[in-house]
Amino acid sequence: MQEINADIQQVLAQALSVTGLSAHWEQRAFPQHTGDGYVAGLDPEVLPALVGCFPGALSDVLHEYRRQNPGKSPLQLRVSVHVGPLPPSGLGVPMVETHRLLDDQTLRDLLAKAKRANTVMIISQRVYEDVFQSGLETGSTVAEDFAQNIAKAKKFAQPAWLHVPGLDWGLADRSLFEVSEQSSTTPPSHGTRHEDSQPASAPSFVQNGNGNFQGQHQYFNGGVGGLR
Repeated sequence: MQEINADIQQVLAQALSVTGLSAHWEQRAFPQHTGDGYVAGLDPEVLPALVGCFPGALSDVLHEYRRQNPGKSPLQLRVSVHVGPLPPSGLGVPMVETHRLLDDQTLRDLLAKAKRANTVMIISQRVYEDVFQSGLETGSTVAEDFAQNIAKAKKFAQPAWLHVPGLDWGLADRSLFEVSEQSSTTPPSHGTRHEDSQPASAPSFVQNGNGNFQGQHQYFNGGVGGLR
């Protein structure tokens, strides 16, 4: 478990470096190990890059990790992103909700059904609106690269948005999702949709399966005053 956690931090650092967020990562707040995952707080100003550029960078780093470590079990990571004010300890409702988003069954199912996929992301409704209504740069990622779902875990149930790097949602099985009847209007996209996206289908990896590892990667973005 210690080796796995060290590997997760290594791939996170590499992906964030590619995304241009190394300085923010070095100053992360309330970092915590979660056994097979990691959680930390970053300044909310990095949300557009974290949502738009980071997932693809992480997927690329994980593919390279697998190529360079043929004797190790492949890493697959679930990523959740939420935003809200927190004290220096990181304890508070937004942190709890970040963990609940990560435990959403649909997110788990996506990772279990996507061939060659090693990264799936879930973001809260608030993060989705903050990023795609801001007009700030999100790289090649646009609003349509996310699919809405009702995230559920224990007594938690809130609208959220799912993303798998390279997945064309138009070819995905929509029966996976549960969408609110009063879903928010999708903000306008600020880019061109990927025309070369390839559909994904099921991998052989299973959580806690023999010889394989499916990890959790949790990110939390604190609001102003909740990070320092």
